[in-house]
Amino acid sequence: MAKLDENGVVLACPNCGQRNRIRYEHLNQAARCGKCKTTIPGVNVPIEVDSEEHFNLLIGLSPLPVLVDYWAPWCGPCKMVAPEFEKVAASTVGELIVAKVNTDAQTAIAGRFNISAIPTLILFQGGNEVARTSGARPAAGIKDFVSNSLSHAGV
Repeated sequence: MAKLDENGVVLACPNCGQRNRIRYEHLNQAARCGKCKTTIPGVNVPIEVDSEEHFNLLIGLSPLPVLVDYWAPWCGPCKMVAPEFEKVAASTVGELIVAKVNTDAQTAIAGRFNISAIPTLILFQGGNEVARTSGARPAAGIKDFVSNSLSHAGV
């Protein structure tokens, strides 16, 4: 899973494991590992949201739509969706950013978006909520939700 900091998304190089940062504003571009110079195609794993500040930066500065999974560790359906969410992240590199908000750990974010059922997926574009849905679904259903929501939003 990738992590956030005040400057961007930090993820491991697929070749050497070196941690590299992709700035929020450049999440739609490939990067190059600072150690081995391998091309990193983009964020291909879910991003763990660790604070409201980092969440705001991600949804506000990402040039790509951001799909957020609101979940909790005790939730059975959330556990079923997790591998499907990973498939979505791996198959939408350069098109979509996939993030996860643990509603038990990030109560302020969950409250701000009135999360009353989990798993809930919210799609953001340019810092604004575009669409939301609740319930477990396979990767294909998640991707359909995203594409239908973006086409209805005119994005």
